[in-house]
Amino acid sequence: MAWRGLHLSQPARLSLRHGSLQVARHEQQALSFPLEDLGWIILDTPEVTATAAVMAACMQNGVPLVISDARHMPCGVLMPFHQHWQQAGIARQQLAASGPLRKRIWQRIIRCKLTNQALTLDSCQAEGGQALREMARHVGSGDPKNVEARGARFYWGRLFVAFRRHDAADVRNAMLNYGYAILRACIARTLVASGLLPAFGIHHAGAANPFNLADDLLEVFRPVVDFRVHAISGLGQPSSGAELSLADRRELAAILAETVIINGEQLALQPAIDRVVASLVRALTDGGADALELPVV
Repeated sequence: MAWRGLHLSQPARLSLRHGSLQVARHEQQALSFPLEDLGWIILDTPEVTATAAVMAACMQNGVPLVISDARHMPCGVLMPFHQHWQQAGIARQQLAASGPLRKRIWQRIIRCKLTNQALTLDSCQAEGGQALREMARHVGSGDPKNVEARGARFYWGRLFVAFRRHDAADVRNAMLNYGYAILRACIARTLVASGLLPAFGIHHAGAANPFNLADDLLEVFRPVVDFRVHAISGLGQPSSGAELSLADRRELAAILAETVIINGEQLALQPAIDRVVASLVRALTDGGADALELPVV
C-alpha cells in the first residue's frame, strides 16, 4: 500500500531502476524509493527532469505526478489511463445513477463537511461549532437551500481573522489551495483506480473540469487542510505577502500524514480516501446513499 509521498524542491534527475524511483541530486548518491510505496510525487521546481520510463512506471503504479508552476502552486497532474478490471461496468452505473440518488449522496457529503468544519472550529478553540452542527441538520436532499454556502461564510469568518476566501493577496488562501490540490490529486488517482470517471461528478458539473467527482469528495476532507493552515499561519492570523515559503509547501505536502476517523477506525488520509471511494462505488452500484462512508476529522 502507498504510504509516503515525495516533495521535490531542488534540482534532481529521476530515473528507474529495478522497480524503484532513483532521485539523483548533483554529485550525491541517488536516493531510492520503491514505487509501490509512493502515493504521490510533487515536482515543485522546474529543475527536475524525469525519463519517460519514470513517467510510464508512475502511471502503471497509479502514482500521480503533481506539477507546480513558477509560483510553486500545483497547476496540473499526470494521471494513468483507466485500468480497473470492471471499468466499463462501473462507469456505466456511475453515469446511470438516478437524480434522487445523487441528491442523497450530496446531502450526506455536505452534512459531513459542515460537521467537520464544526469540529475544526472546536479544535482551533474558535466559536461557532454548535451553529454549524445545527446547519448540518437542516441540509436537505441535494441541499436545495444552499446551506453549504451559508455555512462557508459563517465558518471562514470564525476560523481566520480578517479573511476573504478568494483574496489572492492573502497567503492563507495560497496555503489552502496548495493543500487542496494535493488532496484532489490523490482523490482523482483513487477514483481512476476504482473504475470511476473523475470528470462526471455527483454535484460538481463544470464542463471544463476533468475532476468534478474528485471535487465532490474533496469537500469532506477540506477541513483537514483548514486546520493545518490555521496552525501554520499563526492561529489564523493574517500575514503579509501572497507567496508560499518552502517550509510552508513542505508542511502542506505532508498533509496525507494526517489522520481521520471512519466508523470508529483511525486512518491516515490516503487509506481513508481509498475507503471513501470504495464506499462511493458501492453507493452508486447497488448500496444506495447509506453505503457511503465518510470521515470525521
